Parts: sequence; C-alpha cells; structure tokens
Amino acid sequence: MYLAVILDLYSRKVVGWSLADRMTTALVCNALDVAVKLRSPKTGLVFHSDRGSQYASRTFRRRLWRHQMRQSMSRKGNCWDNAVAESFFATLKKELVRNRVFESRESARAEVFEYIEVFYNRQRAHSLLSYETPNAFEDCYEKKKVA
Repeated sequence: MYLAVILDLYSRKVVGWSLADRMTTALVCNALDVAVKLRSPKTGLVFHSDRGSQYASRTFRRRLWRHQMRQSMSRKGNCWDNAVAESFFATLKKELVRNRVFESRESARAEVFEYIEVFYNRQRAHSLLSYETPNAFEDCYEKKKVA
C-alpha cells in the first residue's frame, strides 16, 4: 500500500491523505483534493513535495494551477528539502507499521485512518509545537488571531 499525505508545515497537521495499492498521480491528486476541501487555502499557497513523477506529472501540476497554488520541489538527491514529510513517514513507520502484518488492505486503511485522524492530529504531542498536538496548536493560533 502507498500513502500520500499533505502536511501543514506550520502545525505539522495531516490535512489530506490518500491510500492506494499503487503509487500513481491519482493517489497524490486525491490527497490534495481532500486537503483543499478541508482547508480552502488562499491563492499563492506553496505546495512542496519531493521530485516523484506523480508530483511532476502534468495532471498534478494542472491541479495545483487550478487551485492557484505554487509548486516547490526538493532539489535532486536532497532528502533534507522534504524533511518534514520524511520525518512524518519515519514516525508512522516506527509507531504503526514496523514489524506489523495487516490482515487485509481494509484493515491497513482503518488503522492508518485511526493513526492519522485520531492519534497523530489529536493526541500525539510534537516537540516542535511546544509539546502540543497539531490540532491544539492550530486552536491556540486561532484564539490568538481572534483576540
């Protein structure tokens, strides 16, 4: 199974994700569509990714253009440019996937959903966020913005 995630760089929140049995352009487009529907980003948002063919595809680039987003890609061979995403996947592997055999694809999908939507965004504290969860960190920002 392949997982595509869209992370908010500010809060580290997973704002869109998609899981499929193949790494395709449709997989990353689905994750982007979820993120756009959830967040309604402003014009000019910078979307950063690695240099995977799905992200470089004409279909995906058109999707970004339609949502008035600017594309940023990692430099060739430089994993540090995409460190936030790499860190997320390392954490997911360590906390959920390592040494696991899922009973079925449906079981894997359900557990990934539980990990992202219930645990990671709502319960898992992040040192970079002063040991707040992504949701709590965003809530605090919204309260400061209103005040």
